[in-house]
Amino acid sequence: MKSIPSIAIVGRAKDTLNYEAAARQLGIACFTTLNTEKAAGASHLLLPGGGDITPAFFGQANHGSRAIDTELDVLQFQALDAFIAAGKPVLGICKGLQLINVRFGGAINQNINTADRHKWVGRDQTHAVYHSSFGRRDFFYQLYGSSAQVNSAHHQAAEPPGEDLIPVCRAGDGVIEGLAHRLLPILAVQWHPERMLSQGGDLLFQYFWSLTAVGIPPVTAV
Repeated sequence: MKSIPSIAIVGRAKDTLNYEAAARQLGIACFTTLNTEKAAGASHLLLPGGGDITPAFFGQANHGSRAIDTELDVLQFQALDAFIAAGKPVLGICKGLQLINVRFGGAINQNINTADRHKWVGRDQTHAVYHSSFGRRDFFYQLYGSSAQVNSAHHQAAEPPGEDLIPVCRAGDGVIEGLAHRLLPILAVQWHPERMLSQGGDLLFQYFWSLTAVGIPPVTAV
């Protein structure tokens, strides 16, 4: 079945308004759903920010995770699996980056030592992120070059990266801020481009929207 050109945002509608507004401002069709079959009919998948992932999904007890929504985690992992199987583009934002990392066998540092520099403090914080890949073909370098200023609202981090996931940028303290899959059209950022469209967030959304499916990929479930 041919995919309908649109971004499926798998999340709770009350929490995805910023993502919808950003996509529509850029002229990109999108919809929010918790129905994974409906999501699978879209051409692109966006995994949005939110609370923390249930630690059992990466084999840990709870050591500081909060605002957990296990039902939503399950639905987001199911949607991600469907898009991986179809080789269709995926963008993870904040929690979405961490979901992608866990799906490919990585883990989460549940409360990073430098959380005070990154976490929500009634507003986004800001800091620089730096290109950390050996190549120059990844999305971060293509869009932003060697560094960029981003917003920040997280206290956890992807650590270590999952199989075939390349850390393409990091914060000054080493926290992974961007991931790209070696083979698949899957990318993720730890910041919130939907809240900084005029400061470069638009470039990321437009790049994501330009990606196309690569067919059924040679990967297996983790």
